[in-house]
This record gives sequence, structure tokens and C-alpha cells, in this order.
Amino acid sequence: MNAPQSAVASELGTSKAAARIRAAAIEVFAAKGYGATTTREIAASLDMSPGAVYPHYKTKESLLYAISLEGHHAVLTAITAADRPDLSATDRLTSTVNAYVTWHADNYASARVAQYELRSLSHDHFAVVADIRRSTSKVFKRIIEAGAASGDFQPLDIEAAVLAITSLGVDVSRWFPSHAYSDPDALAARYVELALRMVGCADRRPIDESY
Repeated sequence: MNAPQSAVASELGTSKAAARIRAAAIEVFAAKGYGATTTREIAASLDMSPGAVYPHYKTKESLLYAISLEGHHAVLTAITAADRPDLSATDRLTSTVNAYVTWHADNYASARVAQYELRSLSHDHFAVVADIRRSTSKVFKRIIEAGAASGDFQPLDIEAAVLAITSLGVDVSRWFPSHAYSDPDALAARYVELALRMVGCADRRPIDESY
């Protein structure tokens, strides 16, 4: 079960100092990797002593957990808000994939840390984040299932389509921006078209070749 919002806030830390520490850690983790970064480096980037970090985050791992928890909750919130069950499956998948890809492009540094440093979380912390990831995948699965039931989609394999869509979206944070794609909206439009093709959508939006 997903952590309640109050528990998430408690893990993140609600002070401005905690937010500054997370922001600094994201930049250093994204640039150097979690394993190669020390708490001392993070503190130094804020002109703080290492001891000033500990009241907010007792360990480097607890800081990583806060970043990962915040990022994964933000992604789930974004696609949940974008999903409109009263619309067609095509419109729902278009909206949610757009939100998913745009979020990873707009927040590529924090997304890179949250998505690619999971192996460094403790077992218990990983379990919490994994649960949020499953909830995120379920949003896409429900939409594709609805499209298959209505005849709007003809997916070859629903589970594989969900995995492909989420994996492609996550991977945006690894390389964005690039020479070819530096506009989150343009990239999202491309990925929407790819997602609709994956699920065998009969009413695909054409790709705008001006991008």
C-alpha cells in the first residue's frame, strides 16, 4: 500500500533547509552518482558543515530515499491527475503518456536520481518505492485494458506494452536534453505516438514532422 501523504511529508522533511539539502543532493547525485558522492560534498555545495545535514537526514541513504519518494509520488500524482476515465482510452493514454514523459524531461536530474539509484536504497525503503512504481504502472494498465475492451486498442501484450511505455518514459531522464530533443512537449508528442502504436490504436495521432 502506498505511504499516506502525511508519512511522505515526514520522510521528506518539511523545512526549507531540508528542501535545499534535497535539491543540492539531486545535483551532485545526478552528476557523480550516489556511490561516488559523500554527505560532506553535498553540505559543501551549500556552504554548510556536514553536521548541519544530520538533523534533517541521518544518513546519505535516508536522503536518497527522500529524493526517490518525492520523485515517485510526483510522477504518480502527475499521471493520476492527467487521467480522465470519462474520456476515450485513446485520449486517456495520450494525456497520461504526455504527463509522464513531460515530467521526466522537466525534472530530468531528480528523475535520474530517483529512477536509477534505486539499488542503493535499503530493503524496506526500496519496498515502499517499488509499491509506488507498481501503482504508476497500474494507471497505464487500466487504460490499455479499457481500450482493449472497447476495441480502441488491439495490444499484442498488455503487460509488455505497460513495461515498454514506462521504461521509455523513465529513460528520458537518462539522456534529456539532447541535440535532437530539448523541448519536453515535442518529445512527449513523439512518445505519445509511439505509445499509441504499441497498443494498436486505430485512431493514432500523426507525428508532427516539424519537430
